Amino acid sequence: MSEAAGTSQIRLSQELTIFHDVAKALTSSLNLDSILQTIMEKMAEYFRPDTWSLLMVDEEKDELYFAIAVGAAAEVLSKARLKVGEGIAGWVAKHGQALIVPDVQNDVRFSSRLDEITRLQTRSVICVPLRSKHRVLGVIQLVNANVGLSEQELFFLQALCDYAAISIENARAVEKIQELTITDDCTGLFNARHLHKTLETEVYRSARFGYQFSVIFIDLDHFKQVNDTHGHLVGSRLLAEVGYVIKAQLRLIDFAFRYGGDEFVVLLPQTSKDQAVVVATRLRESLRTGTFCSEMGVKLNLRASMGLATFPNDAQTPQEIIRQADEMMYMVKNSTRDNIGVASRGLLEP
Repeated sequence: MSEAAGTSQIRLSQELTIFHDVAKALTSSLNLDSILQTIMEKMAEYFRPDTWSLLMVDEEKDELYFAIAVGAAAEVLSKARLKVGEGIAGWVAKHGQALIVPDVQNDVRFSSRLDEITRLQTRSVICVPLRSKHRVLGVIQLVNANVGLSEQELFFLQALCDYAAISIENARAVEKIQELTITDDCTGLFNARHLHKTLETEVYRSARFGYQFSVIFIDLDHFKQVNDTHGHLVGSRLLAEVGYVIKAQLRLIDFAFRYGGDEFVVLLPQTSKDQAVVVATRLRESLRTGTFCSEMGVKLNLRASMGLATFPNDAQTPQEIIRQADEMMYMVKNSTRDNIGVASRGLLEP
């Protein structure tokens, strides 16, 4: 066997081993970061670039960001972004075609901006798009690797990129399914199933670190009259708009749930009773002053009965904290309506 044939046989054996390792990663894990890390490491092991990176497309901003970057400038690159179309990676993202550039200084598509940021010198670049149907999901970039690739090595590189694209699409599909299982279709808020899981987590976390948290139970007053008078389409639209109003009054760390029917629950982590009363009052005023369903040809005004309870003073289990808030809501519902009942304090002033 000639030396060239022997080298080719070794490379083929290496490729088969890498394919096996990547396939194993794909079938044994749904963790996208873990799978992509495996693919990129195997690619670097084979092509031996100075640095390598995976850039993902941010479709909303029409930009590329560094999802994975390895090398001396990894930390700097993690904060950098490229416009789609900027530089060689940007060109590949825009056109969906692989590029092998032996000398970047002779290529008009090259942008030196990242070299200036990282203080590194790019001599050559291999860039391959991660494609899904008619979209480019990202770009794999190998810097200062051996660019004299054989047809077999090019095929191998594209196959690894296809594996990466498949793993990204699979992860996004799983994420979408998970989102659907915890989200209420009508309002876009979390559903009751997710409420109970979130409460269990919050009770554990708050007990461990000595935090308080509060729960607000909200029931819309006379909602049945809306359905009876205007129909269920208007009723559904009203629920969606109420969900938006509730969400707009909360912090990023807060949770809003549709509990069922016209009932909503708000979970306020690291929030005392006094702080929660402020939030509940703000929610009450937002509902009182709002006009709903205008786009459907009606202008509805709305009121709600609310109950509030705080962990750990009022309850110490997920079930009990919901029960306490629910009971306070019913105290309001059975008396004045359009008010807030606070556990251990009673009704607020109207």
